[in-house]
Amino acid sequence: MSEATITLDSRDEAILLFGSRDAYLKEVRTALGAQQLVGRGDQIIVKGTDEQLDYAQRIFGQLRAMLRQQGSLTAEDVRTVLEVVLQGGERIGPQVEKTAEGGNRYMRPRTDGQARYVRAMREHDLTVCIGPAGTGKTYLAVGMAVSMLRQAQVKKIVLVRPAVEAGERLGFLPGDLVAKVNPYLRPLFDALNDMMESDQVKRYMENDIIEIVPLAYMRGRAQPLASKVLTPAGFQPIGSLQAGDFVIGSDGQPTRVEGVFPQGIREVYKVVFTDGAVTRCCGEHLWSVHTRDDNRRGHPPRVLETREMIGNLRCGHYHRFELPLLSQPVEFSRQETPLDPYALGLLLGDGCLTGQTTPSFATADVELAGALGTSLGNVFVRYKGGVDYILNKSDRSRGPRPNPVSVALRGLGLFGTRSATKFVPDRYLFNSSDVQLALLQGLLDTDGGPVVQAGRTCRIHYCTTSPRLRDDVLFLVRSLGGLATCRIRAAAGRTPGCAKGRPVLYRSDAFVLDIRLPPDVRPFRLVRKAERYQATGGGRPMRYVQAIEADGEEETVCIRVAAPDSLYVTDDFILTHNTLNQAVIILDEGQNTTVPQMKMFLTRMGNGSKIIVTGDVTQVDLPKQTRSGLIDAVQRLRDVERIAIVHLDENDIVRNPLVQLILRAYEDDRPRKKKEWKSGGGWRVA
Repeated sequence: MSEATITLDSRDEAILLFGSRDAYLKEVRTALGAQQLVGRGDQIIVKGTDEQLDYAQRIFGQLRAMLRQQGSLTAEDVRTVLEVVLQGGERIGPQVEKTAEGGNRYMRPRTDGQARYVRAMREHDLTVCIGPAGTGKTYLAVGMAVSMLRQAQVKKIVLVRPAVEAGERLGFLPGDLVAKVNPYLRPLFDALNDMMESDQVKRYMENDIIEIVPLAYMRGRAQPLASKVLTPAGFQPIGSLQAGDFVIGSDGQPTRVEGVFPQGIREVYKVVFTDGAVTRCCGEHLWSVHTRDDNRRGHPPRVLETREMIGNLRCGHYHRFELPLLSQPVEFSRQETPLDPYALGLLLGDGCLTGQTTPSFATADVELAGALGTSLGNVFVRYKGGVDYILNKSDRSRGPRPNPVSVALRGLGLFGTRSATKFVPDRYLFNSSDVQLALLQGLLDTDGGPVVQAGRTCRIHYCTTSPRLRDDVLFLVRSLGGLATCRIRAAAGRTPGCAKGRPVLYRSDAFVLDIRLPPDVRPFRLVRKAERYQATGGGRPMRYVQAIEADGEEETVCIRVAAPDSLYVTDDFILTHNTLNQAVIILDEGQNTTVPQMKMFLTRMGNGSKIIVTGDVTQVDLPKQTRSGLIDAVQRLRDVERIAIVHLDENDIVRNPLVQLILRAYEDDRPRKKKEWKSGGGWRVA
């Protein structure tokens, strides 16, 4: 036997900790089975095994912490701590902060059914709990969500409840979205405010850490079937994707498509951005956006629906909503290239590829001519005169020998192209980021340059007469995480150029790109351009929502991706949201959903998320002949792994004991006997 002494801070603490007539000490001694556990002054003396002494230290440590926090202890507090320490009792999380109204200390199940419910929520991604009123379905679900949020297991809590009385049409109700659905979510709010400070709940809601979503708003984050989504093989229509395919996420890496969900014919909106990028989506489609205040305060991005942004796109003379860009360049699979990518960029810029003569190169920068010769390797760059250089084969042996540059250009489909028809071959567009950057550097070293304005960061100017090359440069810039705006400089009406004293008319319109690249991307190799660019800095590329316009109705589809931030790349390298990842999503009163609504809701679960559905199948408010989505889901999902279905009954009711009696009275289906007066006199039992 061993002995230990626990010294308290004061006799006042001892009086509160021991309880009336040492009742709390006696309960702890009985639970421990210790040989001796007594209080003497401001000390507790314990005799027993080493294990019993360890338990005693932990029990009184937690009781003292509760006492300091609450100012007093109850018998329920003591029983809770004993259950947690000795029996491994189910406890949703760490000690809950004391609320302004007094609040709870521990969230713990009080019945065997509730214990099964808590274990199910911990161990399964989807938990369905069915039971009568008063069994703690909603309260325990919110407690689990708050615990997971505090332990950083999830990033947000989403509260959902069907508004059957309003027919899911909330537009006629006054106030903002929260005010509209507040009456329907009051039980959830009450549970939240009982577990967290009211100021903290308000702050979390303002920052979208706690999100209020009417069930109707949960349906499809959808795009038309023809909308393009970036995949490792390039852009493909979203309607062609299947579960198991891969798309590109915000980090430039492939991310798996976990689900594809047709959404039927929906109203579609065209969303236009400040850099000219355009995509189309439904009104409930999700966008991850920053505002100026978010950026200034270091807040994370907020997730908004398309319809929420309509009419709210500007703040004074500023654009309000900024979309995130790629955090890293897109990494396509590396492919073999017949020409060095930087050399190809130089040739697309200032090379003559018509095929009527030996390939040549024109530049006033000797540095570029030397870089071209170094990059081509087996080609001799011979100075012809003025600004002209000829690309001769270095092999001088007798007999016909094809020019290696011409051979490579033929293989790439570039042999015979002119200024207005040049393009970037696909094997360079869809290649690793270092190949893309080297090619872009060659293009910018020849036909691009830094533009410096007083009081502004440096932007990059690029010009071409080829529509296809314009689009290819846009692709390269956006794939590297940058942005570019395009304007047209028409040939008609322009002052002619001059060559050897003679006027030269412009034959084609020119496309002028203003480019912004991420700070860690080096756009130039040519020293004079690189030094000028670095002296001012390129700033930060920013993309804002400029306009949202109704654009008819179309067949739509929604996809779910496995990316941690739920983002994938759609048209023009726009980052858009799909479903709710790393969240606890609670659907309360699930019995009042229809079968399509329940299917839609369950498919909104993203990566790293948990869904908890609660309901009472005896209190369905749906119209007659309408099957409850909760009842249907229980029957369909009862044999699916990673899904738990928990049934609570009257024995799990933890409200006023009178609730159990009321429930039993209503569930008693036996016909009641009534007395009738017989015509001949007397009563008879009917």
